[in-house]
Amino acid sequence: MRDRRPFVAGLLLCTALLARGQGAGEPEVGVTERLGQKADLSVILRDEEGREVPLRSLLDKPTLLTLNFFRCTGICTPLLNGVAEMVNRSPDLVPGKDFQILTVSFDGRDTPEIALRKKQNYLKQMQRPFPPSAWRFLTGPPEATKALCDSVGFRFKRDGDQFVHPGVVVFLSPEGTITRYMYGVTFLPAEVAMAVAEARKGEAEPTVARLLPFCYSRDPQGRRTVLEVTRVAGLATLLLAALVVGAVLLRKGRSSREEEAP
Repeated sequence: MRDRRPFVAGLLLCTALLARGQGAGEPEVGVTERLGQKADLSVILRDEEGREVPLRSLLDKPTLLTLNFFRCTGICTPLLNGVAEMVNRSPDLVPGKDFQILTVSFDGRDTPEIALRKKQNYLKQMQRPFPPSAWRFLTGPPEATKALCDSVGFRFKRDGDQFVHPGVVVFLSPEGTITRYMYGVTFLPAEVAMAVAEARKGEAEPTVARLLPFCYSRDPQGRRTVLEVTRVAGLATLLLAALVVGAVLLRKGRSSREEEAP
């Protein structure tokens, strides 16, 4: 029987290196997934009319939670555009019945008036019947929105007049349980439908794709998504190193078997 231990060891090393590359532990900026845990439903937010609303009162169906700020020149607009496009391409999911969207600003400078304008802009993008209550744009004091971000493992930091933050959609069950994370700015309708079904049942599923969204950023002048070469190079270096080590271990294993062969 062939000795697979060197190959397995190489795979384990690959996994460990990639985990380091994704920022294992508690990153300064990024996402620490809290699947199966509950979002902080005690926070009090403000709706588009300026009324105080407990987050708990808004959750009565599977919810797609996005965390943004409304003056963002980076990933926020592409992410919200991606959500709107996904809704338009998902005729089997009925907005307001099968799911809802909550977009919460973590910037204390954002106001309900700004949130209302943002909401109106995205409602105009809807190409199918879409009740306004199915997509809420919410603001709140920094301590409240920060508590919500912390509870779902979303980490950001101030950078001058902007914020550095990841792009992610967090799926919540009607009870507030975190069931799935989706990263990036484009979302497959079939995958979203599956995530909504999981959220309805309160079933938490692990995320398999986390690297790609961190490799892109938004060019505020060109208004396009651009590749972050340094990030890609770092990830590629880690992957290449892991593959080289795995190949060396595999070759040593083959040499050992050849020496032992009669």
